[in-house]
Amino acid sequence: MPSQSKRPKDKDKSRDEAAQSKEKQRFHASGPRPLWSGTITFGLVSLPVNLYPANRPKPVSLHMVDRDGTRLARRYFCEKEERVLDYDELVRGYEVEKNEFVVVEEHELESLAPEKSQEIDLKRFVGLDEIDPMYFQRAYFMTPDKGVTKAYRLLAKSMEESERAGIATFVMRGKEYLVAIIAEKGILRAETLRFAEEVRSPEGIELPDISQTDKKKIQAIQQGIDELTETDLERDALQDLQSQRIVDRAEEKISRGEDVVTLGEEDESDVEPEQGGEVIDLMQVLKQSLAEGRPPGQEIRRDTEADARKGKPNKSGKTSAKRNPGKKASARKDSSSKLDTLSRDQLYERAKALDLPGRSRMSKAELVEAITSAD
Repeated sequence: MPSQSKRPKDKDKSRDEAAQSKEKQRFHASGPRPLWSGTITFGLVSLPVNLYPANRPKPVSLHMVDRDGTRLARRYFCEKEERVLDYDELVRGYEVEKNEFVVVEEHELESLAPEKSQEIDLKRFVGLDEIDPMYFQRAYFMTPDKGVTKAYRLLAKSMEESERAGIATFVMRGKEYLVAIIAEKGILRAETLRFAEEVRSPEGIELPDISQTDKKKIQAIQQGIDELTETDLERDALQDLQSQRIVDRAEEKISRGEDVVTLGEEDESDVEPEQGGEVIDLMQVLKQSLAEGRPPGQEIRRDTEADARKGKPNKSGKTSAKRNPGKKASARKDSSSKLDTLSRDQLYERAKALDLPGRSRMSKAELVEAITSAD
């Protein structure tokens, strides 16, 4: 077996930092903001935390445009009626057989949705080797909220030393997730897990039966593996070369003034831009949270709320002030109270009669408000 020369750790560290610095410049890192905030609970322990995505969005996002550069939008087209459908005309259907669907209404989905909660309810702890990597789906870093840094560090240290992961469930953006909480280098990380029915087994894809193997061939393969074995996996080996080639090609065309189209303000499309995740400097987030024991941006939000209560002008120059209720407001309140006694289905029928846009995706409270405003 050929000997492997170990690289100095400080050299690896400098390379890693240089690669991260290049990524920051390339991806234009913006200010950190938690994706979810809540509390880890188990037994008598309660630990407020914030979740940050551990991955960045894809470096290159290509949009569909026409030859003039106008942004295109997707629309649902009915082949039977040969026309484009409005959003209010769309319903969801569960396919039971080919071309046979059971319609599931919006209010039914709402009634089946998990109860909103800001808790990560730890159910059990298992050994790290008990979780098959195939179940890992998406990673999030967890930072401590204000005043709980010590408890956070104690929990992370205990889990890391015991080599155990916490299995929990929590609700984020109206969806329930199964998650494994793992401690590494003093930091808690949440890995959302695939459900058991989402993971295939080798038996399910009809792998060939294991046959007798040639020992000489095994030795030759082992020798080839040893020759290519390295001590560390460098960050440079994980670069997205395809995306970089696309960026290079685009910059080359820009320099030549080729295929560059720009829309004027009067030509801009009304289509909303695609939503993408924020690029987050996680080391900044973790250092700030662990040092100060609070999520970044919290003081700014509190100052804004305090200004609003005092009636000070906000960033737009407008002043927050309480309005004195008049006769019109009183009438609206009475109407709203009567509507509150109706079911969502009854409210939906009223909204349909009033031809209110977006009614199919409104909650009961939103339907009440929309109908009251329309009346």
